[in-house]
Amino acid sequence: MRASDADRDRVLALLAEAMSDGRLTAEEHAERVQRAFSARTLGELAALTTDLALPSAQPLRLDGSRVIAGIFGPARRDGRWVVPENLTVTAMFGDVEVDFTQAILQTSRVQLYATVFGGRLRLIVPDGVSVIVSGHMVLGRKRGSTPPPAGPGAPVIEVKALVLGGELTVRTPRKTRRFRLLRRN
Repeated sequence: MRASDADRDRVLALLAEAMSDGRLTAEEHAERVQRAFSARTLGELAALTTDLALPSAQPLRLDGSRVIAGIFGPARRDGRWVVPENLTVTAMFGDVEVDFTQAILQTSRVQLYATVFGGRLRLIVPDGVSVIVSGHMVLGRKRGSTPPPAGPGAPVIEVKALVLGGELTVRTPRKTRRFRLLRRN
């Protein structure tokens, strides 16, 4: 996929931080910055920071994984990541959260195959993305509302779920509340 200016800015910020921490020399930094400006794809950008941060702290995640599994423990996919056309999610006695708010959808229709057995699966979708849930639920429950179809050409995440004694939740991101302090004269 093509890299955007926002993707490039994230990589440049990590490179600047690495140079200020002493993890990159000035020459290495200059060379990587030049490569970042000439990068056309997300893969070229992601390669510039793989040795500078943990996988969870990378500005771009191109793991290519089509499976997210929380088996007897938690699993999470969030931040800026590329969503494959078909994605499999398993929550077996664990909590799994898949956040699509900053994700890059390669296609307008994503097939998500979910298996929840005694666990919890939370899907966080931005406004304008529709979620259609189908499948079987035995001693399980579905919480949250799915946004109505946003119109032709709008992104759709189609969830085919098997929930046995667990929970599937679909929600939009929490809105931040701004409090204003009132001054009394």
